Amino acid sequence: MRPRIFGMTVSVAAFGLLGSLVTACGSSESAGTTLRLVAPEYGDSPANSSKAYWEKLTAAFTAAHPGKKVEVTLYPWADVDREVIRMVQEDNAPDVALMGAYSDFAAQGRLYPADELLSIRAEANFLRPLAAAGSVDNTLYGLPFVASSRLLFYNEALFDKAGAKPPKTWSDLKDAAEALKKEGVLYPYALPLGPEEAHAEALIWELSNGGGYTDLNGEYNIASEQNTQTFRWIKDNLVLPGLTGPVPPAKLNRQDAFDAFLRGDVGMVNGYPSLLHEAKARGMKVGTLSMPVSDTLGDGKTPPAAGVADWMMGFRRDGNRELVGSFLEFVYQDKNLSEFAGRYHLLPATVTASEASEGSADPGTEQFLTALRSAQLYPVDEPSWLQVSDTIKRNIGKAVAPSTDPKTVLEDIAQRARDAARQE
Repeated sequence: MRPRIFGMTVSVAAFGLLGSLVTACGSSESAGTTLRLVAPEYGDSPANSSKAYWEKLTAAFTAAHPGKKVEVTLYPWADVDREVIRMVQEDNAPDVALMGAYSDFAAQGRLYPADELLSIRAEANFLRPLAAAGSVDNTLYGLPFVASSRLLFYNEALFDKAGAKPPKTWSDLKDAAEALKKEGVLYPYALPLGPEEAHAEALIWELSNGGGYTDLNGEYNIASEQNTQTFRWIKDNLVLPGLTGPVPPAKLNRQDAFDAFLRGDVGMVNGYPSLLHEAKARGMKVGTLSMPVSDTLGDGKTPPAAGVADWMMGFRRDGNRELVGSFLEFVYQDKNLSEFAGRYHLLPATVTASEASEGSADPGTEQFLTALRSAQLYPVDEPSWLQVSDTIKRNIGKAVAPSTDPKTVLEDIAQRARDAARQE
């Protein structure tokens, strides 16, 4: 998910958060006694570094499993995927990794399926859409850890001042954006199609018109008629009339849009739980609702929300299966998973931990949990997704540029996606 919680683009290394933390004593290098975990740093300062969580968890694990040892190495989100790929290529894969994708390793036969690591109860406990996204050919390889769904946020104070109403359809959204612009709102609708996370914003819009990145057979369908209509509508109704703000969407990154929202410069933006938490901490009054749907979508149709997850995976190494399984069973205990999710205002990926989160101190959590249960995730089960998502992030913003034809841009991305899929 690469959440970059409030300024995650700051170099984590600058805070001295990275490196290995080793729990328990001993120097055994046996795969059966020493577990190596590679994970991303979710914090943005020493005060909320992930290091404290893993120190506490691994200390508890080793106390319950005498003679075992856990080594945790943290990397910035920008580096963790590349570092794990490097380790695998050097035949030095960790025992467990937490990162943004898994299917390329599964395709190489390097991962344990969940049924070789977890109890039946633990394997069945993952939220259904997350388990589906973590499966290849109906076999679960990517174990969802934490997740988020996306909802449309609107600044209630700006809406009240403009006399705008919370939108239910695209035309409602346009009307609200026009009213906000008349009141001098800098970004009536913030459209972050910059390279940081354009694939998320694009998917949100595609789903709201019955589209998406793949068809019913799981094949890439990026230049579908629905998607073409979507980006043409965005360009003609939001971008060209100047309703998306002073920064071209292709250059507006997600974090910049969030920062502007927290400054009070944005009327509407798609966001996730941590943004809502930060906005409320600043005393902002924020409304949330499902993404407005296309006016041409059939009556009664409710598209899924967009969802994002981070994935745990166990790498095959001689003699490590039992230790990896024991560690993951421990990680996925409700109290451990919920503590991590709560620390970073994300959503736990299991049914029981999600149920425990309902009615929590944060009243905003439940609506995201509800959306997540039926959310549409990226096609992470496709081994080419890492390459395809990078292509989308770097190019899809061009689809709404004033001088381009959305269909031409989408067809170019679609061809690159097909080429990437054939190479796998």
